[in-house]
Amino acid sequence: MSVSRVAVVSGGGRGIGAAVAKRLAADGHAVGVLDVDEECSCETVEHIRGSGGVAIALAADVADETSVAAAYNRLIAEVGAPTVVVNNAGVTRDALLHKMAPADWDDVIRIHLRGAFLMTKAAREHMVAVKWGRVVNMSSASALGNNGQANYSAAKAGLQGFTKTLAIELGRFGVTVNAVAPGFIATRMTEATAHRLGLSFEDFKAKAAEQIPVRRVGVPEDIAHTVSFLVSEGAGFVSGQVIYVAGGPRG
Repeated sequence: MSVSRVAVVSGGGRGIGAAVAKRLAADGHAVGVLDVDEECSCETVEHIRGSGGVAIALAADVADETSVAAAYNRLIAEVGAPTVVVNNAGVTRDALLHKMAPADWDDVIRIHLRGAFLMTKAAREHMVAVKWGRVVNMSSASALGNNGQANYSAAKAGLQGFTKTLAIELGRFGVTVNAVAPGFIATRMTEATAHRLGLSFEDFKAKAAEQIPVRRVGVPEDIAHTVSFLVSEGAGFVSGQVIYVAGGPRG
């Protein structure tokens, strides 16, 4: 397989991040699969290599500048300089406002917003140097508001503002910046939500599908397809956009 670009996907060890990493590798990118624990990325990396792709497992706390720098240094030394960044790393700490601990607010804002900031800033120089780059930030339909997710909704809405501002700043360098806002996607995160509500995951998905125009919930590959387009050569005139991948109109 010929390699066209080097991409880094945060939160790439499972769920949406893993699907995105696998799809970008299939598209011909070398992929840095980054997660907070390198072991979390190994399964994704093994899958990519087994399919003939190029991938490396990276460990980093995306909200720690030193940790991000170390991961990028290793990626550059072993694979090459990244010109595609997918900011997918995230956590949830759901609670109603009056029950939400300040630490739970801080954790969610820190990982999503500071993490995307540091990951993108560290890659900027490499994109500018070659006058080409792609940044995709993982927002969410929860940016429009969701009960018990004041922290997560604020973070995901913040990523949309971050996206639009960077699209303005970096466009002159041939860099596009977009956001993908998933609706209900079947992942371990949504499965955990079902269990927290006392529902089986199958019942939870069935109930959600009733409210979605296409009458099904999403899967990680739905998001990966959209990211694949946004980082392609063909998407060079698409920037500053928030694309809701939610099975119906949102936004």
